[in-house]
Amino acid sequence: MTQPRIPVASYRLQFHSGMRFEDARALISYFHDLGITDLYASPILQARRGSTHGYDITDPTKLNPELGSEEDFENLARQLQAHRMGLLLDIVPNHMAASSENPWWMDLLEDGPASASASYFDVDWHPPSRSLDNRILLPLLGDSYANSLENQQLTLVFEEGSFYIRYFDIKLPVAAKPYRQILSHRLDKLKQKIGDASSPIQELEGILSALDRLPERSALLVEKAGERRLNRSAIKERLWRLYTTSADVRRFVDQNVRIFNGKKGMPSSFLHLDRLLSDQAYLLAFWRNSNEAINYRRFFTITDLVGIRVEDPVIFDSVHAVILRLAEKGLITGLRIDHIDGLRDPKGYLKRLQDHLFPGTAENQSAPFYVVVEKILGNCESLPPEWPVYGTTGYDFVNIVNGIFVEKSNATEIDRIYREFTVLKLAYEDLVYEKKKQVMQTLLAVEMNALGRHLSRLAEQDRYARELQRGNLARALVETIACLPVYRTYIRSFDVSPQDAQYIETAIAAARGRNPDLNSDCFQFVRQVLLLQQGPQLFPEQRESRLAFVMRWQQFTGPIMAKGFEDSLLYVYNRLVSLNEVGGNPHSPGIALAQFHELGRDRQKSSPFTLNATSTHDTKRAEDVRVRIDVLSEIPAQWEKHLQRWRRLNQREKQVTNGTAVPTPNEEILLYQTMIGAWPLQDDKIPAFRQRLQDYMIKATREAMVHTKWTVPNASHEKALIAFVKAITEQSKNNEFLKDFLRFQKDIAYWGALNGLAQVLIKITFPGIPDFYQGSELWDLRLVDPDNRGPVDFAQRMGMLDELKKKQRCSPQCFRELLDHWQDGRIKLHVIARSLNFRTANSDLFLHGDYLPLEASGDNRDHVCIFARRTKDNWALIAVPRLLTKLVSPGQPPMGEDVWGNGTMVLPRKAPKQWHNILTGEEITAASSRRVSVLHLSDLFKHFPLALLSSGATQVL
Repeated sequence: MTQPRIPVASYRLQFHSGMRFEDARALISYFHDLGITDLYASPILQARRGSTHGYDITDPTKLNPELGSEEDFENLARQLQAHRMGLLLDIVPNHMAASSENPWWMDLLEDGPASASASYFDVDWHPPSRSLDNRILLPLLGDSYANSLENQQLTLVFEEGSFYIRYFDIKLPVAAKPYRQILSHRLDKLKQKIGDASSPIQELEGILSALDRLPERSALLVEKAGERRLNRSAIKERLWRLYTTSADVRRFVDQNVRIFNGKKGMPSSFLHLDRLLSDQAYLLAFWRNSNEAINYRRFFTITDLVGIRVEDPVIFDSVHAVILRLAEKGLITGLRIDHIDGLRDPKGYLKRLQDHLFPGTAENQSAPFYVVVEKILGNCESLPPEWPVYGTTGYDFVNIVNGIFVEKSNATEIDRIYREFTVLKLAYEDLVYEKKKQVMQTLLAVEMNALGRHLSRLAEQDRYARELQRGNLARALVETIACLPVYRTYIRSFDVSPQDAQYIETAIAAARGRNPDLNSDCFQFVRQVLLLQQGPQLFPEQRESRLAFVMRWQQFTGPIMAKGFEDSLLYVYNRLVSLNEVGGNPHSPGIALAQFHELGRDRQKSSPFTLNATSTHDTKRAEDVRVRIDVLSEIPAQWEKHLQRWRRLNQREKQVTNGTAVPTPNEEILLYQTMIGAWPLQDDKIPAFRQRLQDYMIKATREAMVHTKWTVPNASHEKALIAFVKAITEQSKNNEFLKDFLRFQKDIAYWGALNGLAQVLIKITFPGIPDFYQGSELWDLRLVDPDNRGPVDFAQRMGMLDELKKKQRCSPQCFRELLDHWQDGRIKLHVIARSLNFRTANSDLFLHGDYLPLEASGDNRDHVCIFARRTKDNWALIAVPRLLTKLVSPGQPPMGEDVWGNGTMVLPRKAPKQWHNILTGEEITAASSRRVSVLHLSDLFKHFPLALLSSGATQVL
């Protein structure tokens, strides 16, 4: 059996025109010295010009030329190999860019369902609207169609033998057969001028005859699609040759183009272009109408990202050709699968992927290639065990580790403070429910309408359900989805797993409870369909139709959860926003140490090679922002006092728009927490932060969909909000709020930094693969994208690491200097570099070693988290402080006997007595007490606020 290459530590790098393959190659030595074993690359296939992320792929058969050539990529991969490093690549099988840069998409727009590329895209060619039969809606206009046409924003152009419709920088193809409308217009006048028998006229007549012979768009046979493509290319070549060789034809075509483009103020002059557009395979529409009639599957609600049918083996092969070739050449060693929940059959896709990477893989064989999936796990949810993958991209770890820095005992107080400050009445569970329904009724209404119609057709085929009202059935489906506790289920056959059945039963029961007035037979039918119950009244084809419905339904419950929970509720329920993370629980009281350790044991047993992330390109706030805000859970009385004071001081800066004072209390509490979490450590970064904060608040309030939204921005509300942010962050002697805020924030920043150090050490040593988002090796105070996608100063980081390497044998005074200047981030880099290099040197210990929860006793026992990793002949012991506001004053490190008193920890049996602290170089000897070996916490934290102990005197860096 082939053994996959398992990363030991990964570093996520965002590729774009400012970070090319050759730029990354120059950083490999730095990553290697840091202790990274695998570069984790964002998508590298050809994307839209200027793409900053690579998820808007336009051509999966090519590498993105903005990143470099294939030779450049190979040079990068070979240099990684020279450093014994791997390359984990992000791929996007769910969607592509609906762009004029996408040749498959352009082919579909030209020929509609008759296109050779039509099967690549997930399009409903027969929606309820007759105007869209065999056509596709393109909601890309910034105004109504009529206004766009008559304002000459839509124009006909002729380029190299082809006619196009241009809309600003968007170019759309004109189907070849309707070229006749353009080329026959005023043809009689051209004949009069140059004669019927002239060679240009003869050739033009021949072109028109060839156009007439083209197959109709309704000819859906594959061979007809190929014939159409060949013939139209030949016609366009003839037309371009005629245009470039005959001045008369050139003037004729150019004049017709001008005529078709009409004249402003003369509506009748646009009839020609209007008729031409009506004969296209696409229907142009105002972008705000997309949620009412769009007939292709989108990525969430993004209309210019179109779903692809990767479940088709032919399409799978086309989409993955380059990726598989790179893997075959050994240039990539792992894959990250984007948005696995969008696929029709995730398990089938993953099995096919592994089979293509390693043909002949047995059904029961573990995955031969390292693959992780971007999957958001719900509470107590795990990946389907039959998936041939090694885990997820790590959002589950974000919420595990963050939970231990939240003070559980203060949860009720934090609830009360939030409730009284905002006067919000809806319970958390009700907010989740309402937000998911809001998304289904607005942003994803067209998808829900389609599912409702599909469900109604299934009912019509069932003798027991045919009389159920269509509206009630659709409502029962909406209510069930609103109560579904996970992103989606993974049903792919009539054998429904117990886990999936439980999720559906839970949703149905909750939906019934919320809707006692709704006909229970509707819920019963929805239940029968979703659970694929095979009643005796069903014909075989009816059962297959139900399976098809369920597999389609599953593709949309994920986007509904993502938009309702991730992109809306997480900006509405602002109780303690450090908990408002992808896959998290904003209402969580925190995680007790016992639960944390239980999760650690489970992780080592079930998914030891899953990623451990703390910051990603998709997190709602960076890792060090999050653990700063956590500090508020420790000091609710101070938090409430400052909240009330700030509200009073800033009241005069609020403006009233449409009867509402801006910001609302809920927006205001989000703003203050964001400022606490992300306020810069250097004064020279404050001006830029003020603008970043304004941008963030606009995004947050639009995502919340309460007072403004992306589809219909509330200009007056947003203007008042920006004015408020500007006013309260202005650095002036009269700004009493800012003075008070900065005093409070400074203390929290210190405690938060200590949390950040503890968090990163846990990430490196906990079961799983530690993943570092670009730039996060120093303090990471970035907010949600696009704020977290800015450039990284790698020169600064390389210089700092070189300096730390020179101080390998550092004295206690050296560590004190790092602590005294903690704001510059060197102390975090020190922890990461030493810990990662130790991890890499002891990879077997951290990849395969047991996870042993340990406990402290004596003074401050609840303020330290301790665990060990163990193999037969190797040990590591990890200890970090937590919940520090009761332990140390701001500026005081949690070190020494004054802090830890008589606190100790008992070592497990057979544990070594001699230990070496990787972070400080100290040697520590366990003491004997009552026939057991103990370590004193004051020794663990004598010169440094963290401890990573090794059973050997390992040198790192």
